[in-house]
Amino acid sequence: MKHLFSLCLLTALLVWFPASAQQLYYPPLSGTTWATVPPQSLGWCAPAQDSLLAFLGRKNTKSFLILKDGRLALEHYFGTYTQDSVWYWASAGKSLTAVLVGLAQQEGLLSTDDTTSRFLGRGWTAAPAAKERLIRLRHQLTMTTGLDDTPPAPCDNESAASACLRYRTDAGTRWAYHTGPYRLLQDAIAAASGLTATQFTNQRLGSRIGMAGVWANYVYYSRARDMARFGLLMLGRGSWNGTAILRDTAYFRRMTIPSQSFNRAYGYLWWLNGQTSYMLPQAQLTFSGPLVPTAPPDMIAALGKNDQKIYVVPSLGLVVVRQGKSAEASKLAVSSFDTELWRYIRQLYCQPLATPSASKEALELYPNPASNYLSIRPATTGHGRMLRCTDLLGRSMARQPLPAAGLTLSVAAWPAGSYLVQVLDAQGAVHSTQRFLKQE
Repeated sequence: MKHLFSLCLLTALLVWFPASAQQLYYPPLSGTTWATVPPQSLGWCAPAQDSLLAFLGRKNTKSFLILKDGRLALEHYFGTYTQDSVWYWASAGKSLTAVLVGLAQQEGLLSTDDTTSRFLGRGWTAAPAAKERLIRLRHQLTMTTGLDDTPPAPCDNESAASACLRYRTDAGTRWAYHTGPYRLLQDAIAAASGLTATQFTNQRLGSRIGMAGVWANYVYYSRARDMARFGLLMLGRGSWNGTAILRDTAYFRRMTIPSQSFNRAYGYLWWLNGQTSYMLPQAQLTFSGPLVPTAPPDMIAALGKNDQKIYVVPSLGLVVVRQGKSAEASKLAVSSFDTELWRYIRQLYCQPLATPSASKEALELYPNPASNYLSIRPATTGHGRMLRCTDLLGRSMARQPLPAAGLTLSVAAWPAGSYLVQVLDAQGAVHSTQRFLKQE
């Protein structure tokens, strides 16, 4: 019976977390050749694909691509927009900038612990000098500069002029989605490298992955396939066809896990799904649950105004790209369109992927993924509860009492892979289950 349960559990998990059995495919650096995979081989149903495309058409979409393990599973352009058409990334370019900062750091051009003043000089903000000196590059990466994200007119959230960057609180003490100071990361890279943003992007990244684009007024413009190439680089954890582009694995990890304690759904300019809570642009409210409840919990996303999207889902081997005008009322980055779109993507499968169910008891895991230590904290108190960790075959990795305050578990010796973290009550019944990814 125990072995049967383990087999059933594994089967159920593979529906939602199927490990990619194939090595990632990388398209040639030039030309239009790009290997495809037949949708029917993925278990997709044609009517559901038609419904998805009709939905996208109604939502002002210009292009939509899905890569499976690097191969094109779906590529569709709407109206007069074509494979060669160029569109803006909006704030999805923030995630590209995060990678550029990592590339600059691995070359020794800068460090995320450097003060921004080192590159931009004193007086790059309107903050008092002592407060300005507190701001480091990592605060711009994590949206924690402490500068006022709602400055009075004629300034706005995107203003990067020093007079518009007003002190509100000390750096590192508040999360707020603030585009103005983010933009100046590009100026810091330019000062450190002696290159324009476009030159640095093309030389250090674009030419190495076949991505072509241009920065104009801090906004990146490219074709849909260029966005897909960038997503594929992230799916390959910073490597391209066997060559490590972003070699700094520690930076990659910090970029894709919660970067601060205020908004767990935000890394280094990347949005993170599957966290216990999230914050949104232009608000100081904290919401419970994952950012996109219909999407896989391990999804990371580059999200831009008017619904420019790059979704990367390691567990499914997927990269999803959407370009277009706003799918609904214009919003920054995250919108209800994300949840709606992922509902259609799930329905592509003839046997639809199950929607991740809310556990009976929220369980906070941090960081996730992790390499050495995993902090585990239950959201509610209880007596006699046990913590159980197993691999996907049901083999026990850890079992011990779970204090109300939580605990920290050493996972350094565990093989890389996916695990289940469960809370058991005094009778041994499972009260909550969450997935944990152990990485090297």
